[in-house]
Amino acid sequence: MSSTSQLAKRFREVMLDGLWIANTNFKDQLKDISLEQATAKVGSLNTIAMLTFHIDYYIAGLINVFEGGDLEIRDQFSFDLPSIESQEKWEELLHKLWNDSEKFAVLLEQMPDYKMNEVFVDKKYGTYVRNIDGMIEHAYYHLGQITLIKKLLTNN
Repeated sequence: MSSTSQLAKRFREVMLDGLWIANTNFKDQLKDISLEQATAKVGSLNTIAMLTFHIDYYIAGLINVFEGGDLEIRDQFSFDLPSIESQEKWEELLHKLWNDSEKFAVLLEQMPDYKMNEVFVDKKYGTYVRNIDGMIEHAYYHLGQITLIKKLLTNN
């Protein structure tokens, strides 16, 4: 299996269908979250909706680069969640996350292995593999937060 296929598999595991590392994934954790739970504040923590937007913001930003575009995302905007005032809007955000996640994985699978060691946009960002590994690690970090927030909301 090529290194890009292995990375795509790891990415799908955290986002869409895996159980190996955390015994869960984004899709599993978010499948039964209502609008009220998604937007509920627990202390000073980010909401589940905000974390969902945040992770998709970065996935979509990397997709743009994978498709030959510029790196247009900026950390300062990564939590700028538009208002979600209906179940439909929440479900649209989830649908976007699932679509972007699969698109990211497919584009990654299509990349040649040699691309993994090339500079990602600018030398200061390191290589493609560093950024893809970072995306996977970032996703697990926020998956853990979502899982804990969900437990706190369920126990209250």
